[in-house]
Amino acid sequence: MSKLLGNLNLAMALGVLLLLAAMFGLHGEMMGDNYATAWLRFFHVLAGITWIGLLYYFNLVQIPTMPSVPAELKGGVSKYIAPRALFWFRWSALATVILGLLVAETQQAGYAGRALTLSEGYRTIGIGIWLGLIMAANVWFIIWPNQKRALGLVAADDAVKARSATTAMMASRTNFILSVPMLYCMVAQAHIG
Repeated sequence: MSKLLGNLNLAMALGVLLLLAAMFGLHGEMMGDNYATAWLRFFHVLAGITWIGLLYYFNLVQIPTMPSVPAELKGGVSKYIAPRALFWFRWSALATVILGLLVAETQQAGYAGRALTLSEGYRTIGIGIWLGLIMAANVWFIIWPNQKRALGLVAADDAVKARSATTAMMASRTNFILSVPMLYCMVAQAHIG
């Protein structure tokens, strides 16, 4: 068992096999043409969990803990853990947005447009989408460029690194705050629309 669970690739493969068994075994005859939408929605939610999970990790665990980490250990976080986490963070943000827009359009033609223009009946999901778009833009255009400097992934002097770290943290904290109403809007639409 430890060989299976100790190997990330094998564990992911087992998860995918169980996913296929669940989707086709439980709902094969009932889904008909809805398979594409179900798959898109599943991957949208999976990407969103990854993105928001990492956002909460950064804001609830890494940022508050770093001041108490001994100086000789900080390099392990900034050199190994943070770059890997930021890789998944930024790409899951992009995947969440793209898949979410695809889900909207496969659900109903013009759905995304009506949501983005906050049309009647689409206002809640539209606000959620706009918050998600703002958050994704923060990830790609503020957090990631500043984190590259703060972590020393690109050349920068100490003053620039410090300013970049503060800017990245403030943008991350902004996303942390925006995630709460964004998640509410995403969930609530199914119950009010």
